[in-house]
Amino acid sequence: MSNKNTRSLLTRLNHLIQAALVYGLFAVVRLFPIGASSWFGGWIGRTFGPMLSASKMARRNIKRAFPEKSEADVNVIMRGMWDNFGRVAFEFPNLDRFHNAGPKQNVELVNESILLDVRDDGKPGIIVTGHFANWELAHRSTMGYSFYLHTIYREFNNPLLRNILLHRTSGLSIPIPKGSKGAKMALQLLKDGEHIAILSDQKLNEGIALPFLGRDAMTAPALAQFALRYDCPVVPVRVERIKGAKYRITYYPPMYAKNTGDRHADSRAFMLEINQMYESWIRERPEQWLWLHRRWLEN
Repeated sequence: MSNKNTRSLLTRLNHLIQAALVYGLFAVVRLFPIGASSWFGGWIGRTFGPMLSASKMARRNIKRAFPEKSEADVNVIMRGMWDNFGRVAFEFPNLDRFHNAGPKQNVELVNESILLDVRDDGKPGIIVTGHFANWELAHRSTMGYSFYLHTIYREFNNPLLRNILLHRTSGLSIPIPKGSKGAKMALQLLKDGEHIAILSDQKLNEGIALPFLGRDAMTAPALAQFALRYDCPVVPVRVERIKGAKYRITYYPPMYAKNTGDRHADSRAFMLEINQMYESWIRERPEQWLWLHRRWLEN
């Protein structure tokens, strides 16, 4: 057997083992009530997360964003961030168990009339959020309203795990891969009057440098470019963890990118507005944002 064939066989075997472990964990987590699995995930996160090397970068980011905070304050944010991240991981297999109505309600929706207005206005639209609390619920919360939201995602290296991506969405939603292919898909969907969701708080090396929490951050301009091209509403959605596995999801009034004819300046202005919105959310609940991203230029 050639080296190439051997590597291919080992890769497939590795993918099978990964898939077996992930789906096995999914099955085990679903044996327990969502509150219990969320608590356990939080315990794992806050117990072991601070030991990981990624914590060094997160701690550095927090200190630079909040130079006025003491070491004890930074530790509280770090512990809270890892608790939240662990909970998100163990809530993921249970996304279908989050309800915004009925006796099992564990999600409160605020201003859902905004969502209905955007659904029924006959125009394309964009839902925008960031990695706050359990960000996956921003998309899930739209499903009960016949609101078909197409989400941008990062493809797994392991194709056997693709069903996990489908687990996040409704059967009528189209997953959009990151990259040039995904950008074309997103443009076509908006052209067809559809709605897409974008997580726009991550670093893009090819983006534009804009202030974010006191430092320049490379910011992806695609959100502004889509909004300008189709003059469509951009609805911010904020997810907040209230207690345990209970959430509040707030829909904010639509934002519109101002078109002055200078596309570059207009994109910068709109993305700066988005960054400032995220800043306000982070300052209110810093432990619920994912500080693990390499968000700034010096990262």
